[in-house]
Amino acid sequence: MPDVPIDLPIEKRLAAVVAELGEDAVVLRALSLLAGNNEGEDFLLSVGGEHARGILDGAPVLYWPELWGTRALLYVWNDTAVEAVTAALDNQAWRVREMAARVAAVRGLAVEGILTRLLTDDVARVRAAAARALGSVGSDIDVLKPLLKDPDIDVRRGAQQAIDVLRKQKPAS
Repeated sequence: MPDVPIDLPIEKRLAAVVAELGEDAVVLRALSLLAGNNEGEDFLLSVGGEHARGILDGAPVLYWPELWGTRALLYVWNDTAVEAVTAALDNQAWRVREMAARVAAVRGLAVEGILTRLLTDDVARVRAAAARALGSVGSDIDVLKPLLKDPDIDVRRGAQQAIDVLRKQKPAS
């Protein structure tokens, strides 16, 4: 693996790794992290940056490698990742669910039903991410309307943004 400075932005770190290993190999390693596997110190630092150093120094792993593996899929992709990202929408860690919703939106995944279910997630950041993602991959404005009264302002904003996007896509009747 290339010696990539971990203080670079993630897209530059991943671009260096892709240049060395190829996009398919990086996607495979990101999926392995998402599945809970250890992909080695160099790759962990590439996807996790400075924060990953803490894990390498003995901090609890928790969900961070899964999150970083999912986040990597915002920057590197092939369709072998669809199933894993879809499954990550149900991950026990809310940060992973939130990131999977972002990836689903960016990659245009057909997961409208799962995202609709996430609109009632206990965690506001997941609800907001699901709402925004539905602006990209959804079609039903009505499922978003109840979120306009959510107690969390970011959820309300995400729902309004998604509704605005969907309204622009649909001609007025």
